Amino acid sequence: MSIAIITGSSGLIGSEAVSLFCKKGFDVIGLDNDFRKVFFGVGSSTISIKNHLKKKFKNYKHIHLDIRNNSGLNKIFKRYKKNIHIIIHSAAQPSHDYAKNFPMLDFDINARSTLNLLELTKRYCFDTPFIFMSTNKVYGDLPNCLNFSENKTRYDLKKKDKNFNGIDENFSIDKSTHSLFGVSKCYADLIVQEYGKNLGLKTVAFRAGCISGPNHKGAKLHGFLSYLVKSCLKFKSYEIIGYKGKQVRDNLHSNDLARCFWEFFKKPRFGEIYNIGGGRFSNCSVLEAINLCSKSIGQEIKIKIKNKNRTGDHKWYISNTNKFKKHYPDWKQKYSIKEIIEEIIINS
Repeated sequence: MSIAIITGSSGLIGSEAVSLFCKKGFDVIGLDNDFRKVFFGVGSSTISIKNHLKKKFKNYKHIHLDIRNNSGLNKIFKRYKKNIHIIIHSAAQPSHDYAKNFPMLDFDINARSTLNLLELTKRYCFDTPFIFMSTNKVYGDLPNCLNFSENKTRYDLKKKDKNFNGIDENFSIDKSTHSLFGVSKCYADLIVQEYGKNLGLKTVAFRAGCISGPNHKGAKLHGFLSYLVKSCLKFKSYEIIGYKGKQVRDNLHSNDLARCFWEFFKKPRFGEIYNIGGGRFSNCSVLEAINLCSKSIGQEIKIKIKNKNRTGDHKWYISNTNKFKKHYPDWKQKYSIKEIIEEIIINS
């Protein structure tokens, strides 16, 4: 029996991982309590995704569990022990704004729960690969210090700039403003590394840019591309927060990310980190995303721009994925930004 434990199993990343590992023949145990609905409202509930997964995969078992419930987690790990062959920890409190208002809750979900999961892995299934979804927000707002030029629709770097192809793992996480969300994820990211380098667990932290896909329950406070597309479809308008809408994000499809997990599972490493995102292959500014959406639906989108930038928000962020590609050359990115937007539109 090969068990895969996936936290946040009804979310964008978790559900994609459930689908992939079910298809690979694993018995998948998904842990999710639909807390996204608490964070962002009823419209962000993931219950429909949970029901779809339960119906589609006979080898999927859903457990309604809050990841802060360590005794509940302990029962699961104790039951399956070394039959657990992969752990994918994608559950999180994902919002800057929510973390500012509820810092204790944010820390307990993002940091303490990650530590608890690592301890359970160490105790019951030491040799099992542990995959953690980190974030590019561990770099804080330091990327904003890069030497950008302002173009008609975006901020960008010159081709001669050493960071033109994206920010790599050597970029500093110090001397910057992170947001409280960024800090809680920093702790989790670092402790995942330490359990690999210091204690010998097979751990990895994927520092993600924007992850997108049709299963994303985007909200105003989280899920930029999904929320933008759905706002354009429903209201034919979109409110931009800061940077004139020229802030750049790379976008990686959740299926492309899940296949990264598979590659790591086949050849795990110890205490590794990877910057993962759309890179130069799949990125856009907010204005460019609105233009692509407008062309796809055949209607002009009205925009409103708030001048105040979000605390710790990136003016420009593109992931340099060369390290992951070097370690796992069989991985190939499939989805462009245009394909991602069109798929979200079709499935909305």
